[in-house]
Amino acid sequence: MDSEVFKMYSKYYNLFYADKKYSSEVEYINEVIKRFSPKAKSILEYGSGTGGHGLLLQDMGYRIMGVERSQDMANVALSKGYQCQVSDILDFTTNEKYDVCIALFHVVSYLNSNQDLVKLFTKTRSVLNDSGLFVFDVWFTPAVMYQQPEVRIKKVEDDEVIVTRLARPDIDYISNTVTVNYEVLVKNKKNNQYVELSEAHRMRHFGVPEINLLAEQTGFKVIKAEEFLTSNQPSNQTWGVNFILQAKS
Repeated sequence: MDSEVFKMYSKYYNLFYADKKYSSEVEYINEVIKRFSPKAKSILEYGSGTGGHGLLLQDMGYRIMGVERSQDMANVALSKGYQCQVSDILDFTTNEKYDVCIALFHVVSYLNSNQDLVKLFTKTRSVLNDSGLFVFDVWFTPAVMYQQPEVRIKKVEDDEVIVTRLARPDIDYISNTVTVNYEVLVKNKKNNQYVELSEAHRMRHFGVPEINLLAEQTGFKVIKAEEFLTSNQPSNQTWGVNFILQAKS
């Protein structure tokens, strides 16, 4: 992942995702944990961002630590009382062991190479207790291929700015990735000045056999693959699939 990808974007992150249903997502993650590891008390969160998920899980009584590569986003989370380490998820270090590791909002889809995926899964197994859970959602290959990503425009605003974002997808059928090219126009309401930003997020999508193979190679077993939030059986209509892996003893 490019270290500059989220640098400017983080400034407007909370505005873009003000309508994101953090409470519902956290309730779902808590239900998954209770379903498969009811005694779990500690969580490691990859890509913890500004703490939207982590703070709610913390309020539920979990001991939680985040890993976030964007200093800007980490600073927001820290200011809210959420503990996190500023690091790439491939490079972070810890002496702690956790009952659960979560990676929400397609964090794993940002890892495009097999080498990086094996490195992350291996590292995750090393920081989990025996029978610990690795819970993450990714873009699902059958849905990406069937539905096809489309050009999208989103406009949001607050008291200070109006932000318009154009997202143009570029599909690579060989590498199972979609590069989402963002063009962002920010208007300052006070002085009517404009700032233009551009970013590219390269996302990998996955099928169940790929995750099964990764799990087998890195000390995990896949215990469930289900639609994120609903727990329904995945299909070509399911863009986001949640995988629940368990660490082998």
